[in-house]
Amino acid sequence: MKIKTLTPRNLVRHELLGLRAKAKPFKGSFIHIGEIVGETRNMLKMLRDDGRVVSLPKSAYRFVFELPSGDRVLVDGRILVGRPEERLKKRLRRW
Repeated sequence: MKIKTLTPRNLVRHELLGLRAKAKPFKGSFIHIGEIVGETRNMLKMLRDDGRVVSLPKSAYRFVFELPSGDRVLVDGRILVGRPEERLKKRLRRW
């Protein structure tokens, strides 16, 4: 039996909760760094390093996720828009 692990190729179709991330808006320069603690259709909730929980619209940010293996993956937030359970079914172009 082959065990599937989190890789840069399958990140979009994987659970994001618990991953460390850096979020940079398309416009502006303020960067949020922390851990993903919640996800809805259009928003990601991040627990910042200073203890605050912020809600970030997926379509307005670029995210750099840090995988457990130490790899970092840059993902355009517009690709992540949609319910987490429906992202598994969605057909995506190679990104």
